[in-house]
Parts: sequence; structure tokens; C-alpha cells
Amino acid sequence: MIVIGVITVFTDRAKIFVKAGDGGDGCVSFHREKYVAAGGPDGGDGGKGGSIIFVADPNLSTLMDFKYKRKYVAEKGEQGRSGNSAGKNAENLYVKVPVGTVVYDSLTGLVLCDLSKPGQEAVVAKGGDGGFGNKRFATPTRQIPKFAKPGYPGQERDILLELKLIADVGLVGFPNVGKSTLLKAGTRANPKIADYHFTTLTPNLGVVALENGISYVMADIPGVIEGASKGAGLGIYFLRHIERTKLLIHVLDASSQEGRDPVSDFEIINRELSEYSAKLKEKEQIIALNKTDLIFDKSELDGIKNRFKEKGYAVFEISAATGKGVKELLAYAGERLSDIPEEELYGAEDMYREEFDLKEEKPFDIFVADDGIPTVTGVFIKKLMANTNPTDYESMQYFQRALKAKGVIDALSDMGVKEGDTVRLEDMEFDFVL
Repeated sequence: MIVIGVITVFTDRAKIFVKAGDGGDGCVSFHREKYVAAGGPDGGDGGKGGSIIFVADPNLSTLMDFKYKRKYVAEKGEQGRSGNSAGKNAENLYVKVPVGTVVYDSLTGLVLCDLSKPGQEAVVAKGGDGGFGNKRFATPTRQIPKFAKPGYPGQERDILLELKLIADVGLVGFPNVGKSTLLKAGTRANPKIADYHFTTLTPNLGVVALENGISYVMADIPGVIEGASKGAGLGIYFLRHIERTKLLIHVLDASSQEGRDPVSDFEIINRELSEYSAKLKEKEQIIALNKTDLIFDKSELDGIKNRFKEKGYAVFEISAATGKGVKELLAYAGERLSDIPEEELYGAEDMYREEFDLKEEKPFDIFVADDGIPTVTGVFIKKLMANTNPTDYESMQYFQRALKAKGVIDALSDMGVKEGDTVRLEDMEFDFVL
């Protein structure tokens, strides 16, 4: 058996804010040229805002960078220019994350993306489209439009990053049963090992390379104890890493040196796995009865072994400290991996869908201010007003149509606002017109 590789991981959770770039505003401009008394509109469209794109980078193994930088903002698209020149699109902002990072929308709790393959990319916030320049609004009856359309705001959201280790085989079991020793014996990983509980404070990975050319990644998952699924000890922080594994090796102290019953320990750990996730309960497990070099009564070991075999488990007698049975155990795990299909970590019900983006569903807010005036606020209102010329009739017509199209007029009517009543849009007051 050839052994190679070691990776050490942590931090595994972080919360950040992302804001894609707003689209550039359209331009209001008219062609000016010598001997041309009244040129037509030639305002160009605004450029698209930059999107924020996450990229799975195999050279990263921690989310530590996101503990220090928590805000990521992409550039805004350029404003349109005269001469029918469109503004320049902003550059996308690429953010590198470790392979195995799951990105959640904090507001809905749904999964935005699962970056489980090196080089995989996902747009987590889309840049806003640029607004139309006044050239777009020219018609036979409206030949000199003095208004343009504002750029659309880029998406913004609070997101939660969660790192789930990419490992084929996970080692589970109570502290001090020999998981780290087994990892060291089967790979070139060098975890800290000592004879006290919670020696392993971070998950450790190692690569097992077998003589038949098969190789796989094995992870020592620390901290799983009774009550782990409810937050006891360190287990709640590490249970998520088991979800990606295809196969579990359940390491048990068959010597009972600390007065523990291996069968009882097995049942306790499996109860914690099933309470944390139904998927963990269904994962195939191989039983590794460790520390057999310390057992002098062979009949006692046979009794433990038979109890697991009766339950249908493959059982291996090993001594991680001396290497006894380790080669056979790891070879069998490699054989079983070839028969276990790839599994999707998340189903369709967990994945993020655009209709859950409440910022897009609700572009404005309406409320009655302390002075009794119905008030409308929001990014859409601010952008619309910033690009409206209140002294231009055609611009105000477009303003009214935009309010109707977005549902502002209907929403005010539903509140009981009547034609001629005063309404406030951000800081400006208007007479309500249906």
C-alpha cells in the first residue's frame, strides 16, 4: 500500500454581504453639429453592472479570509454617452472559495450553489442591466425625448458560506478510539495524537493510494459524541463534513480500556448521525474494531464481532498502532467505493430559485408617514425620480407609466388613496393621478 497526501482544514463557516454593481444610467443627449439646427436624440444606453461570481479554488482549504473581509461590492456600469455611445460594462468580481463550499441565502435559508468541483463557478449576485438612453424613446410623435431610463440595481444579499469537506471515506467514532492513528497509518497525514479526549480539534484529510491503482480521500471527523447533533461538545461543528462522504468507517475501541461498550458507543454515534441528517443514517458503514492488540480474551472479541455481523455489517479486527488489519480494511473500503453511486447533497427543494428573491419581488415599500401622507420608498423610486425631468411633459408621462407598470399606482389605490390626494415619493410630494 502506497500512502500520500495531507490537508488540514478550518475555518468552515462565514457570513458575508455581497452587492453586485448597478447598471449605468441611460444618457439624455441631442446631436449637435454645425449647420444642423436641431439634431435628434443620441443618448446611449448605460453599461451593465458587474456580477459577483464565486469560483471553487483547489488551492484554498479554509474560509478564514472571509472572517476579515465581509463585504464584497462589484463596480457599477458606466453611464451612457452622447453620440449613441453605450457605457462600458463593469468587470465581474470573482471571489475564490475552497472546493466544497456551500453558499446559502441568509434570508431564505435556501442553497444558492454548491461548489464541489475545482474551477466550478456560480453567480451569487447578478449585475443590474444598463438603462436606455433617450435615443430609445424617440417615436414619430415624440421626437425630442428629454428623459432616459435609470440603470437597474444589482442584486444584493447576505449570504452564509459553509465548507463541507470533500472526502470519500469518513472516520467516525468517539474521541480517543484511534481514528487519528488509523488516518496516520493509512496515509501520510500527521494529525496530533495523544491519549486524551479531543486531541483532534479540526478535521484532517489524507489520501489513501492502494497497490491496485485505486486512491481515495479519507477524513478524520472529530468531536462526534452523545448530544453532538444538539450542540454538545464540538460535534455540531463537524457533523456537516460527514454529509459529503460516500462511506463511513466506524472506529470502535474493542479493548474497552476506558470502560466503554463498543456496541453501545456504536448505537450512540448512529443516533447522533440520524438526528442530524436522515442522509447520514443511510450511509454505508464498515466496522473497525480497533486496539485488538490489547485484547487477551479472543472469545470476548469474537462476541463483539458476531454482534455486528448479525446486523449485516462488514467487520475488521485492526490495530491502528501496530498496523494489523489496516491494509485489508482500506482495500475493502476502496472496493466498496467503486459500487457506491455519486449522491446529490441537495435536492430541488433545497436549492435557491429566483422567485425567492424578495428584493426583486418587492421593489418598493408603501406606508403612511407620521403626518398622515402615504409615502412610497425604495431603490426603484429613487432611480426613477433621479432620471425624471419634472418640467418636461413627456418625461412626466413616462414617469407615470413606470409607476403603473411597477404596481405603485394600484398599491396606492388599494390603500384608499384617491385622485388629487397628496402622496410622497421619497422626499417629493405629488398630487395622486390615476
